[in-house]
Amino acid sequence: MAVAATMGGGGGGGSDADGGSSGEEDAGGPVGESRYRAACRACGVTPASGLLQRTPGPTLSLRHRGLGPRGAKALAHSLMVDTSVLTLDLSDNWLQGEGAAAIAEMLKENCYISAVDLSDNKLGVEGAKAFSALLLENTTIASLQLSGNEFDDHAAKYLADAITANSKVEILDLSYNMFGDKAGEVLGTAIAENIGLKELKISWNHFHSQGAAALARGLGANVFLKVLDVSYNGFGNSGAAALGEALKANNVLEELNISNNRISVEGALHIAAGLKENKTLKRLNMTRNPMQSEGCCGVLKALQANSGTGVEILDLPDIPTNKELAELCDAVKILFPNLLLRHGGNTKLQRKSQ
Repeated sequence: MAVAATMGGGGGGGSDADGGSSGEEDAGGPVGESRYRAACRACGVTPASGLLQRTPGPTLSLRHRGLGPRGAKALAHSLMVDTSVLTLDLSDNWLQGEGAAAIAEMLKENCYISAVDLSDNKLGVEGAKAFSALLLENTTIASLQLSGNEFDDHAAKYLADAITANSKVEILDLSYNMFGDKAGEVLGTAIAENIGLKELKISWNHFHSQGAAALARGLGANVFLKVLDVSYNGFGNSGAAALGEALKANNVLEELNISNNRISVEGALHIAAGLKENKTLKRLNMTRNPMQSEGCCGVLKALQANSGTGVEILDLPDIPTNKELAELCDAVKILFPNLLLRHGGNTKLQRKSQ
């Protein structure tokens, strides 16, 4: 098996620290078992049972195990020379910056792991710094999940450097963090210059008008991003205006989620102006925004006026529908029979009582 061959050969006699277990030398053991046990002893931690009992394969998942920084160091040591693990999930392990640094150093050496999930690990600024340095070197990681790690505006500076320089990561999740408007500005600039990202999730942060507009301008300049989720922020009408302009210029983006962003009628009409010219967007989610019937009508009229629109799924807020909106919905469905039009997730309109 690949694990046994790699870890047994790479560890040599010196890595077999189980006293009398040299006859087993990782035979069939997951992620070089003897090497891992020795690393745990050196770090003063108990080996993770989930790893020891794991069936060998390309995915190593140790979610919710409470590894902590020292546990991360022991695991990183054992993974340094492993060639079998391609996907690593260490979400919710309280790794903190110290543990993130250990995993990042390992990933500089390991050129096989291509998907990493370190969500909910309290990585903070130190973790952002460690992974920024990693992404300036690593050319293997294609998917990186870093949601829920208390990244703030200071951390964003390091991550922005990595986003600018790295062209290999295609999927990046930075949702559920603490980015504010300053982060929006530096990340927006980085997104504009990035040439690798295809999917970016940055929902549940604190982007408001200024930071939101900067992010949107980055989107307008980016020619690779296909999926963008900025839901549950505070884009407001000024952020929506910048998104509208971005949609006019961008001819690559296919999915956009701007739900729950305090976008009112004015902002919805700005988005509509972008939709009127855009040819590539396939899915747009605008739910949980106070757009009212007028805003919804503006969006639908924009689709009517754009015969080359690519929109296939449109999610509008679930609001009581007046006669104008109901008739407009029917007209758009006739014009685009393949369009899936939903209101708050429902395909049926909530008719306003007479």
